[in-house]
Amino acid sequence: MKTFLFRSMIGIFFGAFISVVLTNSVVLFSEKDTLDSALFLKNSLGSVFCGWFFTVSPLYFENKKLQLWQQTILHFVTVVVLYFLLAFGIGWVPFNLSSFLIAMGLFLAIYLVFWICFYIYFKQQVKKLNDELELL
Repeated sequence: MKTFLFRSMIGIFFGAFISVVLTNSVVLFSEKDTLDSALFLKNSLGSVFCGWFFTVSPLYFENKKLQLWQQTILHFVTVVVLYFLLAFGIGWVPFNLSSFLIAMGLFLAIYLVFWICFYIYFKQQVKKLNDELELL
């Protein structure tokens, strides 16, 4: 529970930080003098929620009762469902088939890149630890 709360705080703060950076970027790099407050609130809360579930959902990978493929499937399904509910609800992705397929393709490609990078990193960590154990 302590880990869940800590990660929740980190995710919420990270989502809020991303929201501030994106809002400042819009103000600095566009010719808009004012922002729509309802749109700002909706996008900010979406960013905070997105940050939260992307930092909490990797807890599946810490469950030693599950195998890696089970952890990956549970994590993938969780983030896909939550992200697309959020993205369609807020309007980040238009609610039509072609937009969904494009967004899903991008999501899957990014997910695979991150998954492979984390897999390689942790595999190297295990190898490093095993090598150090052999030296003992």
